[in-house]
Amino acid sequence: MNHSKDLFLGVRPHLSLLYGYLTEEERKEAQEKVGVARINNGSFGCSPASVTSALQQWQLKWLRQPDRFYFNESHKGILKSRNTVKDLINAEDVDEISTVDNATTAVAIVLHQMQWAFSEGRFKKGDAVITLQCTYGAVKNSIKAYFERAGRYVIEVPFQFPVNSSEEIINEFLMALVKEKGSGRRVRLALIDHVTSMPSVVPPVKKLVEVCREEGVDQVFIDGAHGVGCVDVDMQEIGADFYTSNLHKWFFCPASVAFLYCRKSVAHSELHHPMVSHDYGKGLAIESCWIGTRDYSPSLVVPSAVEFTNRFEGGIDGIKRRNHDAVVEMGKMLAKAWGTNLGSPPDMCTSMIMVGMPACLGVSSDDDA
Repeated sequence: MNHSKDLFLGVRPHLSLLYGYLTEEERKEAQEKVGVARINNGSFGCSPASVTSALQQWQLKWLRQPDRFYFNESHKGILKSRNTVKDLINAEDVDEISTVDNATTAVAIVLHQMQWAFSEGRFKKGDAVITLQCTYGAVKNSIKAYFERAGRYVIEVPFQFPVNSSEEIINEFLMALVKEKGSGRRVRLALIDHVTSMPSVVPPVKKLVEVCREEGVDQVFIDGAHGVGCVDVDMQEIGADFYTSNLHKWFFCPASVAFLYCRKSVAHSELHHPMVSHDYGKGLAIESCWIGTRDYSPSLVVPSAVEFTNRFEGGIDGIKRRNHDAVVEMGKMLAKAWGTNLGSPPDMCTSMIMVGMPACLGVSSDDDA
C-alpha cells in the first residue's frame, strides 16, 4: 500500500492529508472534489465508493420492485444490520438494537417516553434530568421541548476547560447530584455525552454511569453521536440503559443512519418511534424498520461498512487508534507553534482534539470567535 493511500484511509494519517495528496484512484474511493480536502468528518462523515455502491444497489432494488423490496427484503436486510451493530457494540440481544436515522431521533424517542411518564402522573413536577453543560445543542433543544415545556427541572453540570483529568468531571457531576438529592429532587434521567463535540472531550462515561447508579438516578442514556468508529463502545462495560451512535460520522456509512440501544431490562413497550406507522405496538425495533415511504438504504449498508473497515490493519479498532495518535501529534504540534496548550489530556480525546488559539488572535470567548 503506497504512502498516499495510507493518508486517507487511516492506516497512517499524516498532515499531508490537509493538502489533498491523493491519487486519482483514491479520490474516487474517497469521493472528494478535486482541490478540496474535507477535514470536518465529525459533522457528516465520509462514505467511501465501495459503501455508496452498495447503497445504490439497495436503492435500485427499491425503485425497480418496491413491493418485493418491502415484503421480502427490507426487514431481513435491516435485521442483518441490527445484528451487525449488536456484535459491534457487544450488546446482549439483537432486540436491544433499533435502527434510526440519526442520534437526535434516538434522543427524541427516549425523551418522548419520559414526557408520557410526566403526563400520566408516574413522574412528578420537579423531577429532573441531569446533563453536561456542553451537551450538543440539538439535544439541549430536545430536553427543552420534552422537559422544560412541561415545567420539569433540568440540571446542567458545568466544568472548566481546559480539562486536566476525568476526576474533574466526575467530581462536578457527583456534587450536582448530591446537591439536588439534598433538596429532595428525584433525577429520572441522566443524559451524558460519550464524546462532546464543541468543545471536544471524552467524559468518563463508565464511571459516570456508576455514580448515577449509586446516587439513585432512574435511567442513564449515553449520547454517543460520535461514538462508533471514534471510541470503544461496549454495552456490557458501559452499563447504560440507553445508548445511541451515528454510523455516518466515523463508521463510513452514508447519511444518515444511527442506532438506539435499549438495555433488555428497560420496559421496551413504553418506547415508540415518533413517526407512527403500521407497525406501532410491535416493539421499537420493528416500528423503526418502516415509518412510511422513504429511503431505507443507509440502514441496509452497515455490513458493507464493516467489510470496508476490515480491509485495514486492525479493522475499525486499528483505524481509531491511528486516528487518535495522529490527532494528538498534530494537536501538540499546533500548541507548541502557537504557545498554547491542549484542551484535555491525550487520553481524553479521540479523532478530535482541542487546541488553544494563539493570543495574537484576541479570541477569549465565543463572542470573539
